[in-house]
Amino acid sequence: MFTSPFPDVEIPHVSIYDDLFADLSPDDAARIALIDPATGAETTYGALKAQIDAFAGALAARGVGTETVVGLLCPNIPAFATVFHGILRAGATVTTINSLYTAGEIEKQLRDASATWLLTVSPLLPHAQQAADAVGIPAAQVVVLDGAQDHPDLRTLLGERREAPEVSFDPATHVAVLPYSSGTTGIPKGVMLSHRNLVANVAQCRINIDLKNTDRVLAVLPFFHIYGMTVLLNLALKQRAALVTMPKFDLIPFLENIQTYSCTYLYIAPPIAVALAKHPVVDQFDISSVHTVFSGAAPLDGETAEIAARRINARMMQGYGMTELSPVSHAMPFSRTDIPVSSVGTLLPNTICKLIDTETGEEITEVEADGRTRPGELWIAGPNVMLGYLDKPEATAETLDGEGFLHTGDIAVYHDGGYFSIVDRVKELIKYKGYQIAPAELEALLLGHPEVMDAAVIGVLDDDKQEIPKAFIVRAPGSAVSEADVMSFVAENVAPHKKVRRVEFIDVIPKSTSGKILRKDLRTREQVG
Repeated sequence: MFTSPFPDVEIPHVSIYDDLFADLSPDDAARIALIDPATGAETTYGALKAQIDAFAGALAARGVGTETVVGLLCPNIPAFATVFHGILRAGATVTTINSLYTAGEIEKQLRDASATWLLTVSPLLPHAQQAADAVGIPAAQVVVLDGAQDHPDLRTLLGERREAPEVSFDPATHVAVLPYSSGTTGIPKGVMLSHRNLVANVAQCRINIDLKNTDRVLAVLPFFHIYGMTVLLNLALKQRAALVTMPKFDLIPFLENIQTYSCTYLYIAPPIAVALAKHPVVDQFDISSVHTVFSGAAPLDGETAEIAARRINARMMQGYGMTELSPVSHAMPFSRTDIPVSSVGTLLPNTICKLIDTETGEEITEVEADGRTRPGELWIAGPNVMLGYLDKPEATAETLDGEGFLHTGDIAVYHDGGYFSIVDRVKELIKYKGYQIAPAELEALLLGHPEVMDAAVIGVLDDDKQEIPKAFIVRAPGSAVSEADVMSFVAENVAPHKKVRRVEFIDVIPKSTSGKILRKDLRTREQVG
């Protein structure tokens, strides 16, 4: 069993709101918490806390409490911090929804989570309204933050100036957030994360990640994603850093914001690292204020990381996690420069892990002559491990064992320098630009096409070595359906990141005797091809 090189840290038995805001000093209250590049507006920590309290009071006055689930469909804008933590302050549970989701996808999540409220912004209202109508959420409980006819808005709710309610719950068992993840396989499931999970992971991350109150963080990774929620939003608020919000990634505005606001710390996914390493436009901007770039959400190859680091003269770091881990379990410690950037660093404090031989089920413990263990599936235990999947006891049991170890489905090796590298995946999940894509979900959609007899989806590497979904299609008899037809059909029914980006037509999908798709055979075919 492997342990963290760092001693355990204290994890307060409090809500995430109390952990982040209860000890706000007058000096910290005057610090800038949020900057909106769209307007240049700045929000101090004191003003943010007051807004959170007022929003919690407005929700409580309308019956929102510990039994309520609230959907939050919102890009990265300063108001996200207000309403996200306002919902939690009211004792409710937040289910964060991908801003790119179709109405059908939003409906599925709202229905599965049993959400009775939905918060959004006017550009996303058409899809949000369609989904809310489908699940029976009334207009009075669809809050449009920037205003829309017949809906409550943020300005009005804050203007009521209500006091935050008195709420009582156990931080260790009360579900704070309900993000959706495909886990190691299958369709998306609600991941139940408690207040303690969120508090713990912030406390753990503070040891490995050197973020200070003098830093300015460019918040481009979405807050609705657990990486953005914990490592950008909550960690930055805990450290009293300033967050410069970006609703979506576009390279030119990304570089402009770094230059304009002298951003010092970047949290990114690998495609942004590729741009920093290779795109010629980077040289047209002064981004010398950046001292650290932290990559997560998907594997980043060491060569790209090193090229990007040298080009912008900043330290490149990497970490590992998954939604079910709140999300971080490993990160490169800022105090060590001997760990290669191709690794995911060390275990965080309060965390232990095992490596399990996928063939024998035996635990791997010995470092071999080359200074590393042989590969094994990574199992992790700690206070950041989820409570389980919502209403999915069988899926929970498959992922979380009786000893509290979460079976990640990722293959790792341990190095005698105390750090880990992720080398493969046993799970079927595809990660495109940090977003999770379940092959089963795309396969189910493709099988609904009248000219598709059978289908399978796997992840393959594109020219930039980033994983993309590829569909293998068996045409129906007499069909002449084309690659473009297939890709267009999928694109019309899913969020942009889930689009099928390559198609190959084959005679038969390889399957086991039990009917399970033999993805390894498809991967072999891809490699040979």
